[in-house]
Amino acid sequence: MLLVDLDPQAHLTLSLGIEPDSLRRTVGDSLLGSGTLTGISRETPVLGLDIAPANRELALIDKLLYSRPGYEQQLRRQLQAIPAASYDLILLDCSPAMNTLTLNAITAADLLLIPAQAEYYAARSLRQVVRLVALVRRKTNPTLDFRFLVTMYDRRNKVSRLLLAQMQRDLQPRLFETVIGIDTKLRESPAFAQPITQYAPKTRAAQQYRALAKELMTYVRQKSARPARGAVLRAG
Repeated sequence: MLLVDLDPQAHLTLSLGIEPDSLRRTVGDSLLGSGTLTGISRETPVLGLDIAPANRELALIDKLLYSRPGYEQQLRRQLQAIPAASYDLILLDCSPAMNTLTLNAITAADLLLIPAQAEYYAARSLRQVVRLVALVRRKTNPTLDFRFLVTMYDRRNKVSRLLLAQMQRDLQPRLFETVIGIDTKLRESPAFAQPITQYAPKTRAAQQYRALAKELMTYVRQKSARPARGAVLRAG
């Protein structure tokens, strides 16, 4: 599996024990055409997991890309150059901002994963994301699919329970069955450069992410025999 960090904050890169400021080559090089994704990617401590890392220079590259013709297709071209046998799944991690980097990811992706908290304002903002998907389908990626994922769910909170029930009613069949609850271990695991399934494998959160992985792989098997490209539009 290949992770592509498209967030200038580089939190995904950091969470895998890579210091962004020490990087000589990042995903930005591939977006500007001075390298390939496979050339700038590196192995992580997690077996079978590679990453195309990021650092804060991506904020500058975001502006440089905009001046180039066909800028929204650059990441798609880079991904198409990766041999099909290299990865079963490619995950593109976006910032919550709608910028050229996010547009590149959504244009290149087969599936957009939209994390949604069971909170009032977060639930209302989902309409804006759906409008964004419709726009991208018209302009750059007519086959883009999307799914919602409820995260940071607090089952002790009455409003959260009510909003979850509403989302489960209104967002089907585009809502993952898995619900990711609040778990302090999820906040701790990035500091130890480990995914939750390694840092605290017996916790409820680890079980939930395993269930999500199974749902996602079922989707991949049903949709395509080639490597699936999923973009994650983070909530914040």
